[in-house]
Amino acid sequence: MPSPHRREPQPPELLSPWRTQARVALQQEAREFARDIVLPIADELDPQKGEMPRSLIEKMAAKGWFGITIPAEHGGLGLGVFEYCLVSEELARAWLSVGSILARGQGLGTQTIDDERRLQLMRRSAQGKWIGSIALSEPTAGSDLAGVQTRAVRDGDDWVLTGTKRWAGFALAADFIEVLARTREPEPGEPRSAGLEPFLVLKEPGKFPKGITGHFIDKVGYHGFLTWHLELDGVRVPEGDRLTGLYGDEGADADSGGFASVQRGLNIARVHTAARAVGVARAAVEDTWAYLQEREQFGHPIGEFQALRFALADMAAEVAQARAYWQQVAHLLDQGEAAESESAQVKLLATEMAVRVTNQAMQLHGGNGYTTERRVERYWRDARLTTIFEGTSEIQRRIISDRMLPK
Repeated sequence: MPSPHRREPQPPELLSPWRTQARVALQQEAREFARDIVLPIADELDPQKGEMPRSLIEKMAAKGWFGITIPAEHGGLGLGVFEYCLVSEELARAWLSVGSILARGQGLGTQTIDDERRLQLMRRSAQGKWIGSIALSEPTAGSDLAGVQTRAVRDGDDWVLTGTKRWAGFALAADFIEVLARTREPEPGEPRSAGLEPFLVLKEPGKFPKGITGHFIDKVGYHGFLTWHLELDGVRVPEGDRLTGLYGDEGADADSGGFASVQRGLNIARVHTAARAVGVARAAVEDTWAYLQEREQFGHPIGEFQALRFALADMAAEVAQARAYWQQVAHLLDQGEAAESESAQVKLLATEMAVRVTNQAMQLHGGNGYTTERRVERYWRDARLTTIFEGTSEIQRRIISDRMLPK
């Protein structure tokens, strides 16, 4: 029989320095949505490597979550990186990919040269009707984006894109693909990133446009949407679809080059990844918390054994530490700080923590953890990716150390 003293897992609340009534309400809304809507879908589709249904995306859009960081005057919620990560942590606690899909809104693919069109696309993005894919990486250019070799050659009023892109998540289902391509070689004395520009490739959801073919990459985890390897062969893009920046960065301009806006976008993405990693690790802690009270050996719930209790305590403490840090760094970004080193630090610490915690959760589940009957194996698979995407742990260490020591 269940112990009369059984304690239910209690999800953490916001820390007091950043707690407001509006944020608490937003957190609770996202938490309930993740528990009641996302989790049952994840439990059904993740074992099938299935894609999240369009109906789920539409429900998130109805809540305005694709426009969390878009100004209210452009149809968004007018909130900050903090709220964006807050919602994403809660969604990732149920399914990592659902915490990730929000990044495909937030003004992505709206930085067109024409201001009126930019505002129209911004509103569509905020409504969840302009959800995109980013094609930055290539087989030989991942962490080193300055090494991108996809070419964009001017032909009259168009640009013609040719090259290979890898790791383009959601590319087939998206409304557009944002492609980073090289328009020219750097001049002597220029940085290697000179000449890199983002281009907007329009498409119909469920189809690739003329000139693009691809195959999906069969991943170990991170199911919910497909990730693509793309071949671009003479893809024509009008000059009006050359973008002035990535990630909806309002600070970029047409003359500065699109690559200049990547850094802030990557800093936000790293904090976003930290929050998602925390969500996955939280799920592992909460499921283990329940399991230690449910599973009995030698006539007692295994949660009564000190070694297992202490292991759970260490897991919970690590998650709490990472939560506090992503909230601090998100606050710095919202205050206009560059926070480049801090973004790298929190991405490194939170994702490595998620790997440790989910691995320990599987251990504490014993043989049951190594089955698909329990969610913990999903958390373990998904957590492993967080140390790789948005810059590997090794790249984060390089960023941090380069700001501490001479190169």
